[in-house]
Amino acid sequence: MADKLDPDAALMLRVKQGDVRAFEELVDKYKRPVTNLIYRTLPDPTEAEDLAQSVFIQVFKSAERYKVTAKFSTWLFTIARNLCLNEIRRRGRHPAESLDMLQEDKEEAGGKQIEDRTVPEASGALLSHELTSKVAEAVAALPENQRTALLLYQEEELSYEEIAEIIGVSLSATKSLIHRARETLKHRLKPYLKTGEWGEE
Repeated sequence: MADKLDPDAALMLRVKQGDVRAFEELVDKYKRPVTNLIYRTLPDPTEAEDLAQSVFIQVFKSAERYKVTAKFSTWLFTIARNLCLNEIRRRGRHPAESLDMLQEDKEEAGGKQIEDRTVPEASGALLSHELTSKVAEAVAALPENQRTALLLYQEEELSYEEIAEIIGVSLSATKSLIHRARETLKHRLKPYLKTGEWGEE
């Protein structure tokens, strides 16, 4: 652990002491990133909101047992991912209904939550929407661990070390997951993209 305490961990230590305002600060800061991460795995906006709420309920209930062993965001996203995996397993017990719902959700969701930086404004809203939808579909089709690793790295700007801890794999495996995810996306999106935010840096 670094000598300087993670400011979010410091807030969580205040929550541990019963500081509700500190908890509200954490919710305000992380509600959108947590909801977005869940939405990419379970593309139902209502369910993503509900699961995000469950994440923060669990955070609050776990406050008394909280210890600073990593950055707060690492701990938080680990809780969020675990709840997503639990929901996927629950749906697995009702596969037909779950697959139909997921497909409908993806079709309704389109490219929500994905910012497209590759299409000039002059190309028009229709092309932009089509491209965004293709990116969304390609990301959603990635294996869960690849998708989560890539999103945490690309959108939440977490380090390889933090992502490795969240996913529960080695540092080298984390780098491999992100590399494979990028290669898969570049292959699937080759007809649509010349360059893009998912390429190698």
